[in-house]
Amino acid sequence: MSTAATSLPDRNAAEAAELARAPDATAPEVRARRMRQRRQMYVGQVVSYSLGASVLLLYAHDGAISMAVPSLFWFGGLMIIGTFAVLSESGFGDQFEDHYLTVFQISAHMALQMIFLLAVPTVGVAFISVLFLIFAFGTLRMTSRQAMLTWSLATAGLAFVFLVSDLPIGLPVATRLERTASMLCFVLVIGQCAFLGLFGSTLRKILYRRSIELKAAYQRIEELAELDELTGSYNRRCIMRLLDAEIERSRETAKSFAIALIDLDWFKRINDAHGHPVGDEVLRTFAITIFANIGPEDRFGRYGGEEFLLLLPNTRADAAARMLERLRGIVADLDWNTFSSGMNVTISAGVASLRDNDTADSFLARADSALYSAKAQGRNRIATS
Repeated sequence: MSTAATSLPDRNAAEAAELARAPDATAPEVRARRMRQRRQMYVGQVVSYSLGASVLLLYAHDGAISMAVPSLFWFGGLMIIGTFAVLSESGFGDQFEDHYLTVFQISAHMALQMIFLLAVPTVGVAFISVLFLIFAFGTLRMTSRQAMLTWSLATAGLAFVFLVSDLPIGLPVATRLERTASMLCFVLVIGQCAFLGLFGSTLRKILYRRSIELKAAYQRIEELAELDELTGSYNRRCIMRLLDAEIERSRETAKSFAIALIDLDWFKRINDAHGHPVGDEVLRTFAITIFANIGPEDRFGRYGGEEFLLLLPNTRADAAARMLERLRGIVADLDWNTFSSGMNVTISAGVASLRDNDTADSFLARADSALYSAKAQGRNRIATS
């Protein structure tokens, strides 16, 4: 009588690949989870129809209805459940966004209640009360459009029963057994509505947890999209966006702002002499060294090839030059022999401080000019502009 439901770069590259593979990798798991959820729902529906049929059996035992009604009601419910269970096991519903086929299930169960309401009007109120339970299940899954559709169908059915027919819709309470059965009708419906409420609360918690996980995944994807895969530093697009933002902030706060274009000296010779894999390791080691020796407000990104851009907010030109000189010494003093015997790696840098009339392009052009000057003077040195 009722229905119910129940090593920065390496790590960054690996995480990006994992995130990219996630949808395909989890699709079978999603389908399996949906299948389990539908099976649990169908088991709950079988239990509900069994309980409803038991209450009808009490009415039949007291003579209020025919003994055939409980059996027919139970078998009718099992036919509906069995049909949707077969569709579920075949994966038919997985091709739809609503894999539960909620509207069709609700319509079928409502039709069954209407049929028995017309056939056995003496206990009709019991069948009508089940409509509330059916819609309680539907609210967990239906869209507003689906809700309007099923509500319209229910309204049409009830209008026919109450306005067109003259059936004596009632609920027998003449004997103690009938009163007990009537009480159980409402107790079961209320209990199953409470169960659906708990089920809905669980769904909301699951959705909330997954939304948090999805938000974290999106945030990680955004972070990876801003990083250079090889070195773990910001990529050119991101570091240029940060440059524009820092220029604007510097002018708003009237604070100093310096930048440095850094180039690995004779890097092409390193690649040619030792191979590209070694060259990649050199770039990684250089980037890690810079990260370890700059401030938390400083920003470091790969400008292109072996050229990098360092943003130094709240830093004057002289302080920036001293900082770059310190970084130059640290890089030169590293033991590069671990990569290849006899290897030496040095850097040159051009430092520029923001001027009132600077644009991002002119600012970078002055840093690039200073870098060219450092190279012209023999490399492994810092020049300012």
